[in-house]
Amino acid sequence: MPDALLRALDITIGRRMEGLLAGDYRSSLFGDGTELAQVRPYIPGDDVRRIDWNVTARTGEPHVRVQLAERVLVTWLVLDTSASMEFGTADRRKADVAEGTAIAIGHVATRRGNRLGVVTFGDLEPRAMPARQGRMGLVGLLTAHRREPGDARIGATSLGEAISRTGSIARQRSLVVVVSDFRGPRDWRRPLLELAGRHDVLALEIQDPREQELSNVGALWLVDPETGQLLRVDTRSQRLRERFAAAAAAERTDVARELASVGVRHLVLSTSGDWLRSLAVFLRRKR
Repeated sequence: MPDALLRALDITIGRRMEGLLAGDYRSSLFGDGTELAQVRPYIPGDDVRRIDWNVTARTGEPHVRVQLAERVLVTWLVLDTSASMEFGTADRRKADVAEGTAIAIGHVATRRGNRLGVVTFGDLEPRAMPARQGRMGLVGLLTAHRREPGDARIGATSLGEAISRTGSIARQRSLVVVVSDFRGPRDWRRPLLELAGRHDVLALEIQDPREQELSNVGALWLVDPETGQLLRVDTRSQRLRERFAAAAAAERTDVARELASVGVRHLVLSTSGDWLRSLAVFLRRKR
């Protein structure tokens, strides 16, 4: 996908997301701001500039205005750029859905002056983009990632390491969005549990239909894109196809159960169909 097409995708997704997620983020803290939280009786030491003279005149007792503090929402996007994301047999690759999801999150996360940071993992050169306003840095990061050679193998991807790295960077309470296929070593449960204890975490899982079931196409060589391990299978065997589908479904159910057990909200996006509408409905419901 050329750079121009990636930027056109940025514009297209932005137009589709616009209006779907109306509303601002409210702080639960009191402090300097423009939104009134409550009016209470004056306590010695309160700033006299915050006295509400209308309420004071009606009650005959000094009252002050307490406002909600205005806080900038920081979102961290943890993006899987490993070799397994290059797989795709439907309308697009998993990497394409992940990049589109990253752009959509970027549009939502940078509205009204909020900030977005990005952490990538799984390739030869993991990157971290500090949290900042605007999403142009995100598009530049995705463009730079596309220029990397894709044939080098670095072994199994460590999602746990990426989550731990994100936790060390995200100092203030933030929204953390993990975009991955969640395939590879299960080293992420404890780091994710620790991260979810300090931040609001969303897990966006990218799937391809062929990962869940095999078609009857004869003998095949299957390859692990991250380790290079090969396995020959005969897909003409109905028993083999049934066992594969059952094992794949059980493995994905186990992933969903572990994500739920650590308090992480979870959504599955497929390489087939309108993944953007599913994402928008999920974000609107969970905002």
